[in-house]
Amino acid sequence: MAEPAQVLAEGWGRALVFVYGVFAVAATGRSLVQLGMEPERAPLAYSLSLVAAVLYLLATTCLLLGGRWGWRVAGIAVTVELLGVLSVGVLSYLATDLFPDKTVWSHFGQGYAFLPLVLPFAGLAWLRHTRPM
Repeated sequence: MAEPAQVLAEGWGRALVFVYGVFAVAATGRSLVQLGMEPERAPLAYSLSLVAAVLYLLATTCLLLGGRWGWRVAGIAVTVELLGVLSVGVLSYLATDLFPDKTVWSHFGQGYAFLPLVLPFAGLAWLRHTRPM
C-alpha cells in the first residue's frame, strides 16, 4: 500500500517555502542581471549565485511537493546550499578579487542580512522535524 504524501509545506513549513521562493526569485534575478550586464567582471561569483538560485528553486519545489522523494531531494538541495554558502562565504573573504560585487552567498550572505546563512539551517531543522518514517 502506498504511503500518503507527507506535506512539508504546512505549519512553519509554509513560511520556509515562502522564504525559499523569495530567495529563488531574488537570486535568479540578481545573478541573471549580473551575468547579462558584466559577465567578465566576476564570472565565478555570478555563476555561483545562479547555482544558489537553482538550489533555492529546487528546495522550494520539493518542499511544496512533499512526500518521500520531495523530502529526499529537498534534503540534498539544502545540504548543498549549506556547503555552498559556507565555502563561498569563506572564499569571498580569502579571494576578494573573485567577489568584487555582492552575491547571494558571498560574505555568508551579508548583502541579504545573512539570511542565506540561516536559511539552510532552518531548512535542515524543518526536514529533520518532518522526516518520513
